[in-house]
Amino acid sequence: MDKKSVFLACASCASAFLLVNYIKKRGKKFWVYPDHDTNWSQSSDLKESPNAGLDPAEKGLTELDASHRSEWVSMGYPLTYHDLDEDRKPYKN
Repeated sequence: MDKKSVFLACASCASAFLLVNYIKKRGKKFWVYPDHDTNWSQSSDLKESPNAGLDPAEKGLTELDASHRSEWVSMGYPLTYHDLDEDRKPYKN
């Protein structure tokens, strides 16, 4: 081996070592925002739905129930037993 190869190998090892240390230090610096997911909040099952005054379908629902309802509506699930019965009826021609 010549001196140039040894020097390049040492330089690449040193560069890799410095890069890994830089990434480790930089990776620990990030912002942590509070969780806004209502599924993990115990108080969301006690609060009234924020849209209860605006949407009659959400009257009497908790904040957690309202979030589940909004997911079901967005996915197209039937909301009530009445809707389920309507879906099971055969189509009239």
